[in-house]
Amino acid sequence: MSGPKRFLNQESIVLALALVAFCVFGIFVRGFASTDNLLSLVRNVSVLGILGIGMAIVVIGRGIDLALVATMAISCASTLVLIGSYQTILLPLLYGAALSVLIGVVNGLLVAYVEIPALFATLAMATLVYGFGRLELISSDVVYVPANGGWISIFGARELLGVPTPVIFFAVMALLAHGFLACTRIGKYIYATGDNYAAARITGIPIRPIAVLQYTLSSIIGFVAGLVTAGAVASMNTRIVNSTLIYDVILVVVLGGVGLSGGRGGIRNVVVGTLLIGVLLNGMTILNVQYVAQNLIKSIILLLALVVDSILNPRDEQTAQQGDI
Repeated sequence: MSGPKRFLNQESIVLALALVAFCVFGIFVRGFASTDNLLSLVRNVSVLGILGIGMAIVVIGRGIDLALVATMAISCASTLVLIGSYQTILLPLLYGAALSVLIGVVNGLLVAYVEIPALFATLAMATLVYGFGRLELISSDVVYVPANGGWISIFGARELLGVPTPVIFFAVMALLAHGFLACTRIGKYIYATGDNYAAARITGIPIRPIAVLQYTLSSIIGFVAGLVTAGAVASMNTRIVNSTLIYDVILVVVLGGVGLSGGRGGIRNVVVGTLLIGVLLNGMTILNVQYVAQNLIKSIILLLALVVDSILNPRDEQTAQQGDI
């Protein structure tokens, strides 16, 4: 691929659309281009971007994690409950991390070893995690940060050199995930598995353990996103599981150019998709566009992104047989 075609891909197109939208809103919407609003824009989409990173790791390996938001909400809310009972910071964090790891491992085992299609396995796990969490671990829909948990604000309510900490966490997670996928052997295994499942198995790649690892990493990243959310608003509302957030996560992943057929895209695609959605949502909010109308617009964008993905990354016979997504 050479010449203009080399740069004409979904990532570059979405980046161009983000720049165009930014310029249009900056010119015609009062206050959009202010420093405070731009920092607020990036802060507000940081959690979405972090979740997108976790989803991308799974999707690149030819899977999908519909339990990601439930994992974020329940593991973080459980951590907040424990903070109120213990004076130490370490134990509640370890508990939340361990819970997220357990959910990820179970997801991976169901998909890789029981061979349940990822769409159904993770959808069922999302319902199970939310139901069990509300019945056994959490007594109310909204869990607030306890009086002795003020330290959690470092995840989402403070700044470092003028940059909000959610943005810093998003950037750090993006760099770590990019390095993992691009520079490690396991990262290359994930791409190989997503690109051609049968060939990866024949060449000796441990595809089942790799799948378990993908879902485990996704769940851990979900827990980090939960901490950032709790740090920003001093609470965790578990009803977020029933919101459209999981579709927004899929939107930024697919819109940015990560192919649902597996083996395509990377963390840069997630960042680009997150920026476009962030610009659009911020501009529509300033213009007082109704929430229902915003969801309608996001749904149309997601549908168009799926159509483009099916054209650019057609599902082959082997992909369809796997039924991963």
